Amino acid sequence: MTGQPKSAQLQALYQDKRMDPAHRQRIDAAIHMQGRGWLTGRAGGRPWTLSRTNRAVACFGALCILLIISPLLLGVAAVVKFSSPGPVFFVQKRTGYRGRTFGMYKFRTMVANAEALKESVRHLNKHGADAIDFKIDKDPRVTPIGHWLRRSSLDELPNLFNVVLGDMRLVGPRPTSFNAYRYKDNHLARLSIYPGMTGLWQISGRSDIDFDQRVELDLSYINEQSLLLDLKILFKTPFKVFSGHGAS
Repeated sequence: MTGQPKSAQLQALYQDKRMDPAHRQRIDAAIHMQGRGWLTGRAGGRPWTLSRTNRAVACFGALCILLIISPLLLGVAAVVKFSSPGPVFFVQKRTGYRGRTFGMYKFRTMVANAEALKESVRHLNKHGADAIDFKIDKDPRVTPIGHWLRRSSLDELPNLFNVVLGDMRLVGPRPTSFNAYRYKDNHLARLSIYPGMTGLWQISGRSDIDFDQRVELDLSYINEQSLLLDLKILFKTPFKVFSGHGAS
């Protein structure tokens, strides 16, 4: 009598991809963790990217930024709402720390049914129709206001809510729109830390580089992670954003 409930529980467990033992083993085998604490240098301590200090600083920083730019956020929200039919925010499932998925907030820059139209424009993908990374120059689904928001990166400001919630940090690899099952083994190590709003990718070319090159930059960041490096990246990001370099 107990066999059926146990079988059903196991089936439900394996349906949750985050709990798939084989997949978790694959991620664990690929993840490179810094072996020393970021402040004390103690073996087995937490690296900077996984430290409580990083979490606290990122959350406090995001809250301060949200408070300062709240008038801008309200203005952009009004423009998005009245410029085209659909919601103000677009919440997309993204892959984050250790392959966990979460809803990432952005201002909507596309038509309301953009996800349904994705397959019809896949052949326009700048990285190739079969590439896991999806980016289209002059995407026909993007609204006129959306082009401006993307060019200025204002569409990404709601990511600050994800930082406050703990899904993201201010600095780290950008979360992907495809899940960890589609990662190659040499890509999985980028999941060893929390994703960020900006990183080496953004200050080194943004969308002008392919996913393999992004992974190389992400692994470089993981190996060199520090508070000072984060401050350098945060300082350089606005200049890249304002120049529009690499944005599409």
